[in-house]
Amino acid sequence: MDADATNDPRQPRLWSAATRGCGRYLHKVRPACDVVVIGSGPNGLAAAIVAAQRGLTVRLYEAQPYLGGGLRSAELTAPGFINDACASVLPMGAASPFLRSLPLAALGFEWLTPEAAAAHPLDDGSAAILWNDLNRTCAELGRDGPAWNRAIGTTARAWHDLEGDILAPVGIPRHPLTYTRFGLGALRTAGGFARGNFSGAPARALFAGVAGHGVTPFTFAGSAAVGIVLSAAGHVRGWPVVRGGTQKLADALVAHFRSSGGEIIAGTPITSFDQLPPARQYFFDTTPRALAAILGNRAPTSFARSAQAFPHGPGVFKLDWALREPIPWRARDCAKAATVHVGGTLDAIAAAEAAPWKGEHAERPYVLLTQPSVVDPSRAPAGQHTAWAYCHVPNGSTVDMTARIEAQIERYAPGFRDVVIARTVRTPQMLEAANANLVGGDIGGGANTLANILFRPSWHHYNTGVPNVYLCSASTPPGGGVHGMCGYHAATRVLGRWVR
Repeated sequence: MDADATNDPRQPRLWSAATRGCGRYLHKVRPACDVVVIGSGPNGLAAAIVAAQRGLTVRLYEAQPYLGGGLRSAELTAPGFINDACASVLPMGAASPFLRSLPLAALGFEWLTPEAAAAHPLDDGSAAILWNDLNRTCAELGRDGPAWNRAIGTTARAWHDLEGDILAPVGIPRHPLTYTRFGLGALRTAGGFARGNFSGAPARALFAGVAGHGVTPFTFAGSAAVGIVLSAAGHVRGWPVVRGGTQKLADALVAHFRSSGGEIIAGTPITSFDQLPPARQYFFDTTPRALAAILGNRAPTSFARSAQAFPHGPGVFKLDWALREPIPWRARDCAKAATVHVGGTLDAIAAAEAAPWKGEHAERPYVLLTQPSVVDPSRAPAGQHTAWAYCHVPNGSTVDMTARIEAQIERYAPGFRDVVIARTVRTPQMLEAANANLVGGDIGGGANTLANILFRPSWHHYNTGVPNVYLCSASTPPGGGVHGMCGYHAATRVLGRWVR
């Protein structure tokens, strides 16, 4: 139906605002749809769903034949073994207000939450455990229990007040005093936070393993933030996996989008803006650099320069395994978590995480391992298991880290190699080839430096400088992680101007 012929007051406002002054940049004919989204990762799907929920016509384009971006699961190693191509354990997915607002359970989606959020094996055969239960974690940390309760428990107890601000662009917080208390710790270095709060090796190592998800040296200001947020999230909602594989989350999001009237065109790489149909608003779930290339000479010089200068972090080298039996951890409690941080002490992990920023490959890398089949037996044939692990390497690295990763696991699970049925290797180049947003193997949408966290794109308001063209990927606030909040915020802020 012709938008101008409807009685819906939203349509004339949207048409007028969206076409004003943009003829020399965009299409000069009446839009074929209201909103076009490029990229079907969680943020692209979030932006598309927000628009569709407002009654707008939405068309989504995906370069790959499959949908979901990093939310992909497949038989990557051997028949009957389901491995996640990228994300597996999704603490911020469980915390996401956007995802929680959707009727995904009715579409076959289900969280499975292990008893422990994360495990950290130690060289004496024991392990420090981030239990979902804060009190249990504090009790097992002994003399550092009260300190953990203050340093992490304070954020966990205030989580419901903090959640919306943590998963949003930097701005005026809803609860200023609570957020300020959180911020004072989050702005510290991860090393300084751990040493300043904890006196024992187990608590320091436990925090270091969680902080390692930030992919920054522990000497960087703000590197404590990821450790605090993910630890607190573990005590509030756990670190869950998706029954049947992360792909099931993508499938549910896609089904919900289509049920709202959305249209998807897969297997269609967008390399030029001229490929896209006329629309009123465009949202790109891409890196800034990719968007600048697609816009070509339509992009203002300032945006093109900023996009080229946008900093990407280290890459990852990833291994997937099919296992004949569970990983033989010396510390049995490691089998109670779907996530295991392998790397030893705070100092050892700090050294490993500094290496890729200097163009080096750690001899004993910090290894982030997931074993989702400990809580989801549907991932493998009866009695067998799946797992994957990665370590951080210089962006675009070509060094094979297989032996180093498996040697680290053997330190804490002797005989690990004996239970491996099959393995596959995913280099930074392979990751980027499968998903163009993973530049050089950077899975976080950009470097997690303090400046980049606070000032992600002048684009902080998602604007590219081209009227009605917006970035909505993990390169925008609040950054990396499977939560969909980047796409949600971009769409709600932009469409909120024109749509009631």
